[in-house]
Amino acid sequence: MTSRTRTFSWHDPLVGAQAARNLSGSDYLAAMSRGEYPLPPLMHTLGFDHLPPTVEPGKVTFYLEPQEYHYNPIGSVHGGVFAALLDSAMGCAVHTTLPAGVGYTTLELKVNFVRPLTATTGLVSCEGLVLSSGRQVATAEGRITDAAGKLYAHATTTCLLLRP
Repeated sequence: MTSRTRTFSWHDPLVGAQAARNLSGSDYLAAMSRGEYPLPPLMHTLGFDHLPPTVEPGKVTFYLEPQEYHYNPIGSVHGGVFAALLDSAMGCAVHTTLPAGVGYTTLELKVNFVRPLTATTGLVSCEGLVLSSGRQVATAEGRITDAAGKLYAHATTTCLLLRP
């Protein structure tokens, strides 16, 4: 067997989390995308940190280049990587609609896996788009596609809005 190694580093996640309390979700995520606040450690762990997210009101896109370290036992990207990527993009899309001091958490996540991702797929994008945002609940949808627009997975989420 050939052994492979992967190392990565991250910054203190509480620096950004504390700043987020005083900024609208849109302002905070835009500042993070510009490198003013550190990316969450999860992004480094799963490897969707090599391109900054694209942030617009109600829409966030993350990017991932599938690698061997994402693989499940049958030689394709593990569904948990799909789910984490979709949950992140949809949750952050919801976050862009929130004023300072309001947080969110995922209540429900429904993922549909359409086709496998592999290390030969190339760069994929994961777009999260808000469908509805009310006082207590927001919903969003997400899609993972390749450069040609081929769909690999789609999802929906329901988020609980956490008001002080």
